[in-house]
Amino acid sequence: MVRYAKEHKQETRQRIIATAGRRLKRDGIDGSGVATLMKDAGLTKGTFHAHFASKDSLVDTAIADQLHTLHVNIVEQAEPGPAGLEQIVRWYLSAPHRDDLDDGCPNAALLDEIARSGDTTRQAYTDGVLVLIDGLAARMAPEDPLSARVKALGLLGLMAGTLQLSRALTDRQLSDDLLEQGLRNALALVDAELRP
Repeated sequence: MVRYAKEHKQETRQRIIATAGRRLKRDGIDGSGVATLMKDAGLTKGTFHAHFASKDSLVDTAIADQLHTLHVNIVEQAEPGPAGLEQIVRWYLSAPHRDDLDDGCPNAALLDEIARSGDTTRQAYTDGVLVLIDGLAARMAPEDPLSARVKALGLLGLMAGTLQLSRALTDRQLSDDLLEQGLRNALALVDAELRP
């Protein structure tokens, strides 16, 4: 029997998590079986049990990882202050983001299923989304973090709902128009919150 270094096991686990995150966003939680998730990762279903106790455990971990990745790749990379907040809003409500389910935000892709999931999945989501919210809030009103957190949550709700609806529409022009209006609404909200 071949023995692998601890790094190999961690790399394999991370590959499963990242691959599962992309598949979950594309096909949903219920539409993604363990065999498919493992095949996507280039691994056997038997390997799954060396890393996760259940599909629910993988889903919880993948959702948390997707939110962490969104935070690191988008929120942390944006400029500080209002300019960064505008960058985030413009990226989020863009046609390329709408069209990229695999690497897009898990909010718009999975909210309906997360809401119907068990407590551990909803908690993994809540923990991850609070990190995003705090990143937005820090650019809104760093001197009043509690008030800014609620406002940032409202902003994320507006953006996620707009993106989710724009993805559901079959009329491309209507979808584009919705994104544009959502962008105007989000920027107006940001502007109103940042005005002294």
